[in-house]
Amino acid sequence: MDKLLLIDDEADVQYSFRRIFDQSDIELTTANSGEEGLKLIGRLKPDLVIMDVRMGGISGLETLRRLRQADAKLMVIMMTAYGTTQTAIEAMKLGAYDYLLKPFDVPRLKLIVLNALKAARDMRQVVSYQPLLESEDYDVGIIGRSEAMQNVFKTIGQLAGSNATALITGESGTGKELVARAIYHHSKRSGLPFLAINCAAIPENLLESELFGHEKGAFTGASAQRIGKFEQCAGGTIFLDEIGDMAMATQAKILRVLQSGSFERVGGNQTVKVDVRVIAATHRALEQAVAAREFREDLFYRLNVVRIQIPSLRERREDIPLLVNYFLKKFAQIQGRPPKSIFAAAVEMLERFHWPGNVRELENVMQRAIVMAKGDVILPGDLPPLISSAPATGAEKAPAPPALSAPDEAKPADLASISRVLFQWARVNPKLKILPAVERELMIQALLETKGNQVRAAKLLGITRATLRKRVEKFQIKQELAIQ
Repeated sequence: MDKLLLIDDEADVQYSFRRIFDQSDIELTTANSGEEGLKLIGRLKPDLVIMDVRMGGISGLETLRRLRQADAKLMVIMMTAYGTTQTAIEAMKLGAYDYLLKPFDVPRLKLIVLNALKAARDMRQVVSYQPLLESEDYDVGIIGRSEAMQNVFKTIGQLAGSNATALITGESGTGKELVARAIYHHSKRSGLPFLAINCAAIPENLLESELFGHEKGAFTGASAQRIGKFEQCAGGTIFLDEIGDMAMATQAKILRVLQSGSFERVGGNQTVKVDVRVIAATHRALEQAVAAREFREDLFYRLNVVRIQIPSLRERREDIPLLVNYFLKKFAQIQGRPPKSIFAAAVEMLERFHWPGNVRELENVMQRAIVMAKGDVILPGDLPPLISSAPATGAEKAPAPPALSAPDEAKPADLASISRVLFQWARVNPKLKILPAVERELMIQALLETKGNQVRAAKLLGITRATLRKRVEKFQIKQELAIQ
Protein backbone atom coordinates (compact mmCIF):
# COMPACT_ATOMS: atom_id res chain seq x y z
CA MET A 1 0.00 0.00 0.00
CA ASP A 2 1.32 3.46 -0.93
CA LYS A 3 1.88 5.92 1.93
CA LEU A 4 0.81 9.55 1.49
CA LEU A 5 1.70 12.30 3.98
CA LEU A 6 -0.39 15.49 3.84
CA ILE A 7 1.12 18.57 5.53
CA ASP A 8 -1.47 21.33 5.79
CA ASP A 9 -2.77 23.42 8.69
CA GLU A 10 -6.31 23.70 7.27
CA ALA A 11 -8.75 21.20 8.79
CA ASP A 12 -11.03 21.44 5.74
CA VAL A 13 -8.22 20.34 3.42
CA GLN A 14 -7.35 17.38 5.66
CA TYR A 15 -11.01 16.35 5.74
CA SER A 16 -11.25 16.59 1.93
CA PHE A 17 -8.19 14.37 1.47
CA ARG A 18 -9.58 11.75 3.85
CA ARG A 19 -12.78 11.61 1.80
CA ILE A 20 -11.02 11.59 -1.58
CA PHE A 21 -8.63 8.78 -0.64
CA ASP A 22 -11.01 6.77 1.51
CA GLN A 23 -11.27 3.08 0.51
CA SER A 24 -8.27 3.36 -1.81
CA ASP A 25 -4.87 1.66 -1.87
CA ILE A 26 -3.34 4.76 -0.27
CA GLU A 27 -2.60 5.06 3.46
CA LEU A 28 -3.07 8.74 4.38
CA THR A 29 -1.35 10.44 7.33
CA THR A 30 -1.79 14.14 8.13
CA ALA A 31 0.41 16.76 9.82
CA ASN A 32 -0.54 20.29 10.83
CA SER A 33 2.84 21.94 10.26
CA GLY A 34 6.17 21.59 8.55
CA GLU A 35 7.85 20.81 11.88
CA GLU A 36 5.39 17.97 12.58
CA GLY A 37 5.76 16.66 9.04
CA LEU A 38 9.56 16.55 9.31
CA LYS A 39 9.29 14.53 12.55
CA LEU A 40 6.95 12.03 10.86
CA ILE A 41 9.13 11.47 7.77
CA GLY A 42 11.70 9.17 9.41
CA ARG A 43 9.10 6.96 11.07
CA LEU A 44 6.49 6.93 8.31
CA LYS A 45 8.79 6.76 5.27
CA PRO A 46 6.07 8.07 2.91
CA ASP A 47 6.06 7.44 -0.83
CA LEU A 48 4.62 10.90 -1.48
CA VAL A 49 4.29 14.17 0.44
CA ILE A 50 1.68 16.81 -0.38
CA MET A 51 1.91 20.11 1.46
CA ASP A 52 0.81 23.71 1.39
CA VAL A 53 3.21 26.51 0.46
CA ARG A 54 1.93 28.82 3.21
CA MET A 55 1.62 27.40 6.72
CA GLY A 56 2.14 28.47 10.30
CA GLY A 57 5.64 27.81 11.63
CA ILE A 58 8.27 27.08 9.00
CA SER A 59 7.05 27.66 5.46
CA GLY A 60 6.29 24.97 2.93
CA LEU A 61 9.29 26.14 0.92
CA GLU A 62 11.69 25.69 3.84
CA THR A 63 10.09 22.33 4.66
CA LEU A 64 10.60 21.23 1.05
CA ARG A 65 14.25 22.32 1.18
CA ARG A 66 14.85 20.20 4.28
CA LEU A 67 12.96 17.22 2.85
CA ARG A 68 15.06 17.28 -0.32
CA GLN A 69 18.27 17.47 1.74
CA ALA A 70 17.17 14.41 3.73
CA ASP A 71 15.99 12.41 0.70
CA ALA A 72 16.56 13.69 -2.84
CA LYS A 73 14.24 11.00 -4.26
CA LEU A 74 11.23 11.80 -2.08
CA MET A 75 8.26 12.88 -4.20
CA VAL A 76 6.70 16.17 -3.07
CA ILE A 77 3.63 17.95 -4.49
CA MET A 78 3.02 21.54 -3.39
CA MET A 79 -0.40 23.15 -2.96
CA THR A 80 -1.06 26.85 -3.22
CA ALA A 81 -3.88 29.32 -3.63
CA TYR A 82 -1.42 31.56 -5.45
CA GLY A 83 -0.53 29.51 -8.52
CA THR A 84 1.20 32.30 -10.40
CA THR A 85 3.41 33.48 -7.53
CA GLN A 86 7.18 33.15 -7.55
CA THR A 87 6.94 31.01 -4.39
CA ALA A 88 5.25 28.14 -6.22
CA ILE A 89 7.78 28.43 -9.06
CA GLU A 90 10.67 28.34 -6.59
CA ALA A 91 9.17 25.19 -5.10
CA MET A 92 9.35 23.52 -8.50
CA LYS A 93 12.97 24.63 -8.89
CA LEU A 94 13.75 23.00 -5.56
CA GLY A 95 12.55 19.68 -6.98
CA ALA A 96 8.83 19.48 -6.27
CA TYR A 97 7.15 16.98 -8.58
CA ASP A 98 4.19 19.28 -9.30
CA TYR A 99 1.91 21.81 -7.67
CA LEU A 100 -1.84 22.10 -7.28
CA LEU A 101 -4.04 25.16 -7.15
CA LYS A 102 -6.57 25.58 -4.35
CA PRO A 103 -9.43 24.88 -4.57
CA PHE A 104 -8.18 21.82 -6.44
CA ASP A 105 -9.93 19.79 -9.11
CA VAL A 106 -10.44 16.28 -7.68
CA PRO A 107 -9.91 14.26 -10.92
CA ARG A 108 -6.71 16.23 -11.63
CA LEU A 109 -5.56 15.73 -8.03
CA LYS A 110 -6.02 11.96 -8.31
CA LEU A 111 -4.20 11.83 -11.66
CA ILE A 112 -1.21 13.81 -10.35
CA VAL A 113 -1.05 11.67 -7.20
CA LEU A 114 -1.15 8.41 -9.19
CA ASN A 115 1.57 9.64 -11.58
CA ALA A 116 3.74 10.79 -8.67
CA LEU A 117 3.34 7.44 -6.88
CA LYS A 118 4.35 5.60 -10.05
CA ALA A 119 7.45 7.79 -10.36
CA ALA A 120 8.22 7.10 -6.69
CA ARG A 121 7.96 3.34 -7.28
CA ASP A 122 10.23 3.63 -10.32
CA MET A 123 12.87 5.28 -8.15
CA ARG A 124 12.57 3.07 -5.10
CA GLN A 125 12.07 -0.38 -6.63
CA VAL A 126 15.55 -1.67 -7.28
CA VAL A 127 15.67 -3.64 -10.52
CA SER A 128 17.70 -6.80 -10.21
CA TYR A 129 19.21 -7.86 -13.50
CA GLN A 130 20.57 -11.21 -12.33
CA PRO A 131 17.64 -12.62 -10.33
CA LEU A 132 17.76 -16.15 -8.93
CA LEU A 133 14.27 -17.57 -9.14
CA GLU A 134 14.96 -19.87 -6.20
CA SER A 135 15.11 -16.77 -4.00
CA GLU A 136 12.07 -14.82 -2.85
CA ASP A 137 13.90 -11.67 -1.75
CA TYR A 138 13.40 -9.53 -4.86
CA ASP A 139 10.36 -7.68 -6.11
CA VAL A 140 11.34 -6.50 -9.59
CA GLY A 141 13.69 -8.34 -11.90
CA ILE A 142 14.77 -8.71 -15.49
CA ILE A 143 14.39 -12.44 -15.96
CA GLY A 144 16.64 -14.44 -18.23
CA ARG A 145 19.45 -16.95 -18.36
CA SER A 146 19.74 -17.11 -22.14
CA GLU A 147 22.97 -15.97 -23.77
CA ALA A 148 21.20 -12.97 -25.32
CA MET A 149 20.02 -11.73 -21.93
CA GLN A 150 23.37 -12.42 -20.29
CA ASN A 151 24.92 -10.02 -22.82
CA VAL A 152 22.34 -7.40 -21.78
CA PHE A 153 23.26 -7.93 -18.11
CA LYS A 154 26.97 -7.52 -18.86
CA THR A 155 26.36 -4.21 -20.61
CA ILE A 156 24.25 -2.93 -17.68
CA GLY A 157 27.13 -3.80 -15.35
CA GLN A 158 29.65 -2.00 -17.54
CA LEU A 159 27.41 1.10 -17.56
CA ALA A 160 27.03 1.10 -13.76
CA GLY A 161 30.27 2.99 -13.13
CA SER A 162 29.85 5.58 -15.88
CA ASN A 163 27.63 8.53 -16.77
CA ALA A 164 27.56 7.64 -20.46
CA THR A 165 24.36 8.17 -22.44
CA ALA A 166 22.66 4.88 -23.29
CA LEU A 167 20.32 3.93 -26.13
CA ILE A 168 18.06 0.92 -25.53
CA THR A 169 16.48 -0.63 -28.62
CA GLY A 170 14.09 -3.52 -29.12
CA GLU A 171 10.54 -4.39 -29.99
CA SER A 172 7.61 -3.15 -27.93
CA GLY A 173 7.09 -5.17 -24.77
CA THR A 174 10.66 -6.45 -24.40
CA GLY A 175 11.32 -4.57 -21.14
CA LYS A 176 13.24 -1.46 -22.21
CA GLU A 177 12.08 0.61 -19.23
CA LEU A 178 13.13 -2.12 -16.80
CA VAL A 179 16.62 -2.06 -18.34
CA ALA A 180 16.72 1.74 -18.03
CA ARG A 181 15.75 1.50 -14.36
CA ALA A 182 18.38 -1.18 -13.78
CA ILE A 183 21.04 1.13 -15.25
CA TYR A 184 19.84 3.91 -12.94
CA HIS A 185 19.69 1.79 -9.78
CA HIS A 186 23.20 0.46 -10.29
CA SER A 187 24.69 3.86 -11.22
CA LYS A 188 26.36 6.58 -9.16
CA ARG A 189 23.17 8.66 -9.51
CA SER A 190 20.92 6.11 -7.81
CA GLY A 191 20.42 8.41 -4.83
CA LEU A 192 19.08 11.19 -7.07
CA PRO A 193 15.80 11.54 -9.03
CA PHE A 194 14.72 9.31 -11.89
CA LEU A 195 11.90 10.42 -14.22
CA ALA A 196 10.48 8.45 -17.15
CA ILE A 197 8.81 10.26 -20.07
CA ASN A 198 6.95 8.45 -22.86
CA CYS A 199 7.55 10.73 -25.84
CA ALA A 200 4.87 8.96 -27.91
CA ALA A 201 2.17 9.43 -25.27
CA ILE A 202 2.45 13.23 -25.06
CA PRO A 203 1.10 15.39 -27.93
CA GLU A 204 3.85 16.95 -30.04
CA ASN A 205 2.86 20.51 -29.14
CA LEU A 206 3.07 19.74 -25.38
CA LEU A 207 6.18 17.54 -25.23
CA GLU A 208 8.68 20.40 -25.48
CA SER A 209 6.97 22.22 -22.60
CA GLU A 210 6.81 18.99 -20.56
CA LEU A 211 10.55 18.44 -20.96
CA PHE A 212 11.91 21.99 -20.79
CA GLY A 213 9.14 24.00 -19.14
CA HIS A 214 7.67 27.26 -20.38
CA GLU A 215 7.45 30.93 -19.47
CA LYS A 216 4.25 32.76 -18.62
CA GLY A 217 2.43 33.73 -21.82
CA ALA A 218 4.52 31.41 -24.03
CA PHE A 219 1.32 30.04 -25.57
CA THR A 220 -2.43 30.05 -24.99
CA GLY A 221 -3.13 28.70 -21.53
CA ALA A 222 0.40 29.34 -20.18
CA SER A 223 -0.80 31.44 -17.25
CA ALA A 224 2.35 30.91 -15.20
CA GLN A 225 5.95 29.83 -15.58
CA ARG A 226 6.37 26.04 -15.43
CA ILE A 227 9.47 24.04 -14.65
CA GLY A 228 10.10 21.09 -17.00
CA LYS A 229 11.25 17.56 -16.28
CA PHE A 230 14.91 18.28 -17.01
CA GLU A 231 15.04 20.90 -14.25
CA GLN A 232 13.02 18.70 -11.87
CA CYS A 233 15.49 15.87 -12.50
CA ALA A 234 18.65 17.96 -11.93
CA GLY A 235 21.54 15.71 -10.95
CA GLY A 236 19.54 12.57 -11.66
CA THR A 237 18.54 10.44 -14.64
CA ILE A 238 15.83 11.03 -17.22
CA PHE A 239 14.48 8.19 -19.33
CA LEU A 240 13.11 9.22 -22.73
CA ASP A 241 11.01 6.29 -23.92
CA GLU A 242 10.04 6.06 -27.62
CA ILE A 243 12.41 8.88 -28.55
CA GLY A 244 12.11 7.79 -32.17
CA ASP A 245 8.63 9.38 -32.25
CA MET A 246 9.91 12.80 -31.15
CA ALA A 247 9.43 15.82 -33.45
CA MET A 248 12.53 17.26 -35.15
CA ALA A 249 12.29 20.61 -33.31
CA THR A 250 12.33 18.88 -29.92
CA GLN A 251 15.16 16.63 -31.09
CA ALA A 252 17.27 19.76 -31.65
CA LYS A 253 16.75 20.82 -28.03
CA ILE A 254 17.62 17.34 -26.74
CA LEU A 255 20.81 17.48 -28.80
CA ARG A 256 21.78 20.78 -27.21
CA VAL A 257 21.19 19.40 -23.70
CA LEU A 258 23.44 16.43 -24.49
CA GLN A 259 26.13 18.68 -25.96
CA SER A 260 26.18 21.56 -23.48
CA GLY A 261 23.76 20.73 -20.66
CA SER A 262 21.75 23.88 -21.41
CA PHE A 263 18.41 24.93 -22.92
CA GLU A 264 15.77 27.68 -22.80
CA ARG A 265 12.24 27.20 -21.61
CA VAL A 266 9.52 27.54 -24.25
CA GLY A 267 8.96 31.27 -24.83
CA GLY A 268 12.01 32.24 -22.76
CA ASN A 269 15.45 33.76 -23.35
CA GLN A 270 17.20 32.76 -20.12
CA THR A 271 19.61 29.85 -20.51
CA VAL A 272 19.09 27.06 -17.98
CA LYS A 273 21.99 24.74 -17.08
CA VAL A 274 21.35 21.19 -15.92
CA ASP A 275 23.36 18.07 -15.16
CA VAL A 276 21.13 15.14 -16.13
CA ARG A 277 22.00 11.70 -17.44
CA VAL A 278 19.90 10.72 -20.46
CA ILE A 279 18.82 7.16 -21.20
CA ALA A 280 16.73 6.81 -24.35
CA ALA A 281 14.74 3.93 -25.81
CA THR A 282 12.87 3.20 -29.01
CA HIS A 283 11.24 0.31 -30.86
CA ARG A 284 12.07 1.97 -34.20
CA ALA A 285 15.14 1.27 -36.31
CA LEU A 286 16.79 4.67 -35.87
CA GLU A 287 19.33 4.06 -38.62
CA GLN A 288 16.44 3.75 -41.08
CA ALA A 289 14.75 6.82 -39.58
CA VAL A 290 17.99 8.79 -40.07
CA ALA A 291 18.22 7.63 -43.69
CA ALA A 292 14.59 8.72 -44.22
CA ARG A 293 15.40 12.09 -42.58
CA GLU A 294 12.85 11.45 -39.85
CA PHE A 295 15.48 11.51 -37.09
CA ARG A 296 18.50 13.76 -36.66
CA GLU A 297 21.76 12.01 -37.48
CA ASP A 298 23.76 14.11 -34.99
CA LEU A 299 21.30 13.26 -32.19
CA PHE A 300 21.45 9.58 -33.08
CA TYR A 301 25.22 9.52 -32.62
CA ARG A 302 24.94 11.46 -29.35
CA LEU A 303 22.44 8.93 -28.01
CA ASN A 304 24.17 5.85 -29.39
CA VAL A 305 27.19 6.05 -27.06
CA VAL A 306 26.35 2.68 -25.50
CA ARG A 307 23.75 0.57 -27.29
CA ILE A 308 21.72 -2.16 -25.62
CA GLN A 309 19.65 -4.30 -27.97
CA ILE A 310 16.94 -6.19 -26.08
CA PRO A 311 16.15 -9.52 -27.75
CA SER A 312 12.56 -10.39 -28.60
CA LEU A 313 10.94 -13.18 -26.61
CA ARG A 314 10.95 -15.52 -29.62
CA GLU A 315 14.75 -15.08 -29.74
CA ARG A 316 15.09 -16.38 -26.18
CA ARG A 317 12.41 -19.04 -25.85
CA GLU A 318 14.46 -20.87 -23.22
CA ASP A 319 13.62 -18.04 -20.81
CA ILE A 320 9.86 -18.53 -21.14
CA PRO A 321 9.55 -21.15 -18.31
CA LEU A 322 11.49 -18.79 -16.00
CA LEU A 323 9.21 -15.89 -16.91
CA VAL A 324 6.10 -18.04 -16.41
CA ASN A 325 7.34 -19.02 -12.96
CA TYR A 326 8.08 -15.37 -12.14
CA PHE A 327 4.61 -14.16 -13.19
CA LEU A 328 2.88 -16.95 -11.27
CA LYS A 329 4.65 -15.82 -8.10
CA LYS A 330 4.16 -12.13 -8.86
CA PHE A 331 0.38 -12.32 -9.30
CA ALA A 332 0.03 -14.67 -6.34
CA GLN A 333 1.80 -12.09 -4.17
CA ILE A 334 -0.49 -9.33 -5.47
CA GLN A 335 -3.59 -11.41 -4.73
CA GLY A 336 -2.30 -12.64 -1.38
CA ARG A 337 -2.77 -16.27 -2.37
CA PRO A 338 -0.52 -19.29 -2.90
CA PRO A 339 0.85 -19.37 -6.47
CA LYS A 340 -0.89 -21.61 -8.96
CA SER A 341 1.01 -24.26 -10.87
CA ILE A 342 0.88 -24.80 -14.62
CA PHE A 343 0.48 -27.95 -16.68
CA ALA A 344 3.64 -28.92 -18.60
CA ALA A 345 1.73 -29.04 -21.91
CA ALA A 346 0.61 -25.44 -21.34
CA VAL A 347 4.23 -24.33 -20.87
CA GLU A 348 5.15 -26.08 -24.13
CA MET A 349 2.40 -24.17 -25.92
CA LEU A 350 3.73 -20.91 -24.49
CA GLU A 351 7.23 -21.81 -25.69
CA ARG A 352 5.96 -22.45 -29.24
CA PHE A 353 4.01 -19.22 -29.61
CA HIS A 354 5.64 -16.40 -31.61
CA TRP A 355 4.85 -13.58 -29.08
CA PRO A 356 4.46 -10.44 -31.19
CA GLY A 357 3.89 -8.50 -27.93
CA ASN A 358 6.93 -10.07 -26.24
CA VAL A 359 7.23 -10.20 -22.43
CA ARG A 360 4.37 -7.73 -21.91
CA GLU A 361 2.06 -10.02 -23.90
CA LEU A 362 3.24 -13.07 -21.95
CA GLU A 363 2.53 -11.26 -18.68
CA ASN A 364 -0.99 -10.40 -19.87
CA VAL A 365 -1.57 -14.00 -20.98
CA MET A 366 -0.41 -15.33 -17.60
CA GLN A 367 -2.67 -12.94 -15.70
CA ARG A 368 -5.61 -13.97 -17.91
CA ALA A 369 -4.80 -17.66 -17.41
CA ILE A 370 -4.68 -17.26 -13.62
CA VAL A 371 -8.12 -15.61 -13.71
CA MET A 372 -9.60 -18.17 -16.12
CA ALA A 373 -8.20 -21.27 -14.37
CA LYS A 374 -10.95 -23.04 -12.43
CA GLY A 375 -8.56 -24.81 -10.08
CA ASP A 376 -5.04 -24.49 -8.74
CA VAL A 377 -3.47 -25.67 -12.00
CA ILE A 378 -3.42 -23.75 -15.27
CA LEU A 379 -4.43 -26.09 -18.10
CA PRO A 380 -3.90 -25.63 -21.86
CA GLY A 381 -7.57 -24.69 -22.22
CA ASP A 382 -7.06 -21.73 -19.88
CA LEU A 383 -4.77 -20.09 -22.46
CA PRO A 384 -6.10 -17.82 -25.25
CA PRO A 385 -7.31 -19.69 -28.38
CA LEU A 386 -4.38 -18.68 -30.61
CA ILE A 387 -1.98 -20.23 -28.09
CA SER A 388 -3.92 -23.26 -26.88
CA SER A 389 -4.85 -24.30 -30.43
CA ALA A 390 -1.28 -24.26 -31.74
CA PRO A 391 -0.28 -27.67 -33.22
CA ALA A 392 1.84 -29.83 -30.98
CA THR A 393 4.65 -31.62 -32.82
CA GLY A 394 5.88 -33.08 -36.06
CA ALA A 395 4.38 -32.25 -39.46
CA GLU A 396 1.44 -30.45 -37.87
CA LYS A 397 3.67 -27.94 -36.09
CA ALA A 398 3.08 -24.49 -37.55
CA PRO A 399 6.09 -22.23 -38.08
CA ALA A 400 6.13 -18.87 -36.32
CA PRO A 401 5.05 -15.96 -38.49
CA PRO A 402 7.89 -13.76 -39.76
CA ALA A 403 8.86 -10.80 -37.59
CA LEU A 404 7.85 -7.43 -39.03
CA SER A 405 9.69 -4.38 -37.70
CA ALA A 406 6.86 -2.03 -38.67
CA PRO A 407 3.35 -2.45 -40.14
CA ASP A 408 4.15 -0.47 -43.28
CA GLU A 409 7.02 -2.86 -44.01
CA ALA A 410 4.72 -5.84 -44.37
CA LYS A 411 4.91 -7.40 -47.81
CA PRO A 412 2.31 -9.56 -49.56
CA ALA A 413 4.57 -12.56 -49.11
CA ASP A 414 4.78 -11.94 -45.34
CA LEU A 415 1.02 -11.64 -45.01
CA ALA A 416 0.52 -14.77 -47.09
CA SER A 417 2.90 -16.65 -44.78
CA ILE A 418 1.00 -15.51 -41.69
CA SER A 419 -2.28 -16.52 -43.32
CA ARG A 420 -0.93 -20.02 -44.03
CA VAL A 421 0.07 -20.40 -40.35
CA LEU A 422 -3.38 -19.36 -39.18
CA PHE A 423 -5.00 -21.73 -41.67
CA GLN A 424 -2.87 -24.61 -40.34
CA TRP A 425 -4.12 -23.87 -36.82
CA ALA A 426 -7.70 -23.85 -38.08
CA ARG A 427 -7.21 -27.15 -39.92
CA VAL A 428 -5.69 -28.88 -36.88
CA ASN A 429 -8.51 -27.65 -34.65
CA PRO A 430 -11.75 -27.51 -36.69
CA LYS A 431 -13.66 -26.25 -33.65
CA LEU A 432 -11.60 -23.08 -33.57
CA LYS A 433 -13.40 -20.14 -35.18
CA ILE A 434 -10.22 -18.66 -36.56
CA LEU A 435 -11.47 -15.34 -37.97
CA PRO A 436 -13.29 -14.17 -34.81
CA ALA A 437 -10.38 -15.41 -32.67
CA VAL A 438 -7.80 -13.49 -34.71
CA GLU A 439 -9.97 -10.38 -34.85
CA ARG A 440 -10.47 -10.45 -31.09
CA GLU A 441 -6.75 -10.83 -30.39
CA LEU A 442 -5.93 -7.97 -32.78
CA MET A 443 -8.39 -5.73 -30.93
CA ILE A 444 -6.84 -6.64 -27.57
CA GLN A 445 -3.28 -6.07 -28.80
CA ALA A 446 -4.15 -2.69 -30.32
CA LEU A 447 -5.84 -1.52 -27.11
CA LEU A 448 -2.96 -2.78 -24.96
CA GLU A 449 -0.42 -1.11 -27.25
CA THR A 450 -2.27 2.23 -27.00
CA LYS A 451 -3.07 1.84 -23.26
CA GLY A 452 -6.79 1.81 -24.00
CA ASN A 453 -6.84 4.83 -26.33
CA GLN A 454 -9.60 3.83 -28.76
CA VAL A 455 -8.81 6.57 -31.29
CA ARG A 456 -5.19 5.43 -31.65
CA ALA A 457 -6.16 1.74 -31.54
CA ALA A 458 -8.69 2.23 -34.35
CA LYS A 459 -6.05 4.03 -36.41
CA LEU A 460 -3.58 1.16 -35.90
CA LEU A 461 -6.19 -1.33 -37.08
CA GLY A 462 -7.34 0.79 -40.02
CA ILE A 463 -10.94 0.98 -38.83
CA THR A 464 -13.21 3.68 -37.44
CA ARG A 465 -13.63 4.28 -33.73
CA ALA A 466 -17.31 3.33 -34.02
CA THR A 467 -16.36 -0.03 -35.53
CA LEU A 468 -13.82 -0.61 -32.77
CA ARG A 469 -16.44 0.10 -30.10
CA LYS A 470 -18.83 -2.42 -31.64
CA ARG A 471 -16.10 -5.07 -31.69
CA VAL A 472 -15.16 -4.32 -28.06
CA GLU A 473 -18.78 -4.94 -27.07
CA LYS A 474 -19.17 -7.96 -29.36
CA PHE A 475 -16.07 -9.74 -28.04
CA GLN A 476 -16.52 -8.52 -24.44
CA ILE A 477 -12.99 -7.17 -24.49
CA LYS A 478 -13.47 -4.35 -21.97
CA GLN A 479 -13.83 -6.73 -19.05
CA GLU A 480 -10.69 -8.62 -19.98
CA LEU A 481 -8.65 -5.45 -20.41
CA ALA A 482 -9.77 -4.27 -16.98
CA ILE A 483 -8.34 -7.47 -15.55
CA GLN A 484 -5.07 -7.00 -17.38
